[in-house]
Amino acid sequence: MQRHYGLDWLRIGAFAILILYHVGMVFVPWDFHAKLPGAWWVAVPMMASNPWRLALLFLVSGYASRALMIRNKKPWRFARQRSLRLLVPLAFGVAVIVPVQPWVELGEKFGYPHGFLYFYWHDYWRFGMLGPLLLPTWNHLWFVGYLWVYTLVLALAAGLLPATVTATAQRGFAWVMRGPALLALPIAWMVLVNFVLFPGARETHALVDDWVAHASYFPAFLFGYALACAPATLAAFVRQWKPAAALALAAYALVAGIEIRWPGNTMPAPWGNIFSIARAVEGWSAVTALIGYADSHWNRDQRWRPMLTEAVFPFYIVHQSIIVLAADSLRPLALPGWAEFALLVAATVAGCWAFYLTGRAIGPLRPLIGLRRHASRRTHVDPRPALV
Repeated sequence: MQRHYGLDWLRIGAFAILILYHVGMVFVPWDFHAKLPGAWWVAVPMMASNPWRLALLFLVSGYASRALMIRNKKPWRFARQRSLRLLVPLAFGVAVIVPVQPWVELGEKFGYPHGFLYFYWHDYWRFGMLGPLLLPTWNHLWFVGYLWVYTLVLALAAGLLPATVTATAQRGFAWVMRGPALLALPIAWMVLVNFVLFPGARETHALVDDWVAHASYFPAFLFGYALACAPATLAAFVRQWKPAAALALAAYALVAGIEIRWPGNTMPAPWGNIFSIARAVEGWSAVTALIGYADSHWNRDQRWRPMLTEAVFPFYIVHQSIIVLAADSLRPLALPGWAEFALLVAATVAGCWAFYLTGRAIGPLRPLIGLRRHASRRTHVDPRPALV
């Protein structure tokens, strides 16, 4: 398989949006680990990416997993390689990067009286509840944990299912997902998940009880895995990206209008149902438009692409802890909202770059932040698929 540079650019862009999204979480009324005074309307622009960014990331991860499966030849080798690349930074993140988040949250919301070092040694490793929080925790790193579980399920299926079964499934996918079904079936599935299978359910990111998330993200992961060997489906994305983009914009306009009219999940029936359906339509339509546009316009390399692709995982590992610490530091200053937002973005970007550049330069730290143990000698060419 050749590397798909367009999906690399989508992945880079999606994680950049994720950083802005998590900065926005500090200001919206939704629950988050650290809060600053904000306004309800901040949720409106955030809903432009909320329905699709995670589905897109799981889809791109599934696409990359197909390339890695082909490279490793054996499912067990694929599982071993992915486990090392995912579990090591996950463990490092839980042990070193994440703990400041529950410490700030407990102090801000529940009056936790102790400093960070006391919290870390006496409370963080309690493997139980402290107030409303279960400690230790993985917080935003749930994505890495879920991706590892999906990887193991995929490797197990690849090892146990006969080749004829997997080949038939691949041909069926390529045949079905080449026309109108490319838009209709995933949207119908998301509506089914939200209204029939798990009505009113919310994601918990706790793995064992998060069936609504698994029903949304595992199919996206498998879709990406199948898409990697379905050129006809990829061509269908290119054909349909313009109508899909129009549909996504129309659905977002409806979502935004309902949120403006009834902010904070206060919409009466039947507007709550219309809101959820519009989010499902926006979500998959945006994914379709973005993949089609990326394949037709962005599938080319640029000088900064290898470094940015490599930096994405370290940025993801550290960004939320930087946001939470920075927000906690800004609270006593009582600055205007626009200044707080600008400072949070600047601090987060600067901190992420410092974390990445320092970690990549120190050999023993590289695996801890999700990088290969040894840097590639060919810095201008990166033939390996994206890992997260």
